[in-house]
Amino acid sequence: MFEKLFLLVKDNAGTAVVNNPVIAAKHHDAVMIEASSSIIEVLKGHMENGKLKELVKYFQSSGIYNHSLVSSIVNRFANRLNTFYHIDPAHALSIAKNLIPQVMHELVKASKSEQIKEFGLTNMLTKLNGNRADLSLLVNKLMVA
Repeated sequence: MFEKLFLLVKDNAGTAVVNNPVIAAKHHDAVMIEASSSIIEVLKGHMENGKLKELVKYFQSSGIYNHSLVSSIVNRFANRLNTFYHIDPAHALSIAKNLIPQVMHELVKASKSEQIKEFGLTNMLTKLNGNRADLSLLVNKLMVA
């Protein structure tokens, strides 16, 4: 699943990363890995903090771009761009705002698709949980609620 997420980020990174003169070509892959990691860490953090219901609701409602979840990911990614790649805060935030919402939109679409099993909501949340528990019953219950 994590490799597929990186490819999803890479597919959407054209304007924000690859064609951005602020990011050196040698850092393109690393920046895309940072974006993927930011997404994974925020999703995991929500699960670990008992916000599974909020995650399920987010993935059920595919039109929520200004959701606090997306804002958290944008801020984490922008912070990493600033800290590790010395991109000034304004540019870092602009890059994150150009990339993360569109990746999250694609991730929501993929989670609803039967074609990409890795992004099925139950499978994705179980992987983020470190495969410690099968979350299918809980996720299904939350989707109905």
